[in-house]
Amino acid sequence: MGSVRTQPGSVRPGGRTARVRAAVLRAAGDALVENGVHGLDLADVAFRAGVGKTTVYRRWSSVPGLVADLLDDMAEQSLPRSDTGSLLGDLTANARLVRTTLADPRQGVLFKAVIAAATCDARTAEALNRFYTTRVNEWAPCVEAAARRGEVPPDTDPHEVIRAVSAPLYYRLLASGDPLDEAAADRAAAAAAIAAREGAYARTER
Repeated sequence: MGSVRTQPGSVRPGGRTARVRAAVLRAAGDALVENGVHGLDLADVAFRAGVGKTTVYRRWSSVPGLVADLLDDMAEQSLPRSDTGSLLGDLTANARLVRTTLADPRQGVLFKAVIAAATCDARTAEALNRFYTTRVNEWAPCVEAAARRGEVPPDTDPHEVIRAVSAPLYYRLLASGDPLDEAAADRAAAAAAIAAREGAYARTER
């Protein structure tokens, strides 16, 4: 096999390098919350993190590279899925976790900034896609387990069910402005569970 070329910021370091990465990503998140992607500056991030500018420029090289690594780190740090023993219980746990994240004063603003950036930057869009793919894949097994228990049809697409849970919550965050409360999370989970039981998310032939 040939060597694998990595993008700046994609190597998972240890020791002091790991501490530098953590400090820089924390600073980048702070700057994103305060100023948005368009106000993100590598020199400012370096200052906030207390590291040299050359370190940041050498490792991440660009704002999109830094945002991409921030998203990768967020995916790594996300909580694992729950296993309540029922589809509704698992989907409710997922919905409440998404809701807690999006309703958080820092995390909600951070996601808005990154999603906005992804609409016009391919690398950020790719990183955002990786983030959501990681999270959907993390929770999909709860739908597979429900299929084994007979709660949903065996041909249910688990990824579509998980996407259906979070979609109404992201709509509230980005479009409607309706409250992101626990009741909204519970309704999203219940709706997805009912639809899944009725076969709405059956895999289709392509």
